[in-house]
Amino acid sequence: MAEIQKESHLRSILKGLTWRVIATSTIFGITYFTTGEIGTAAKVASIEFPLKLLIYYLHERAWQSVPRGSIRQMNPFSKKK
Repeated sequence: MAEIQKESHLRSILKGLTWRVIATSTIFGITYFTTGEIGTAAKVASIEFPLKLLIYYLHERAWQSVPRGSIRQMNPFSKKK
């Protein structure tokens, strides 16, 4: 059986960073569109970016602690091999 590799901390951080750039650009646009204020949009984005990056990283690392296949084993509707 092939060894299952877990993602490195660096990969989790890089995934989080690239996703946060996309998501923060979206929230910046939404905030600017709804308020018409660049300053407010920048404030929201500057708070949202590091906070959600941390939450994403912790979420990724928590999932790394769940053994692969264990969710399928708990699911009564999954197809058994």
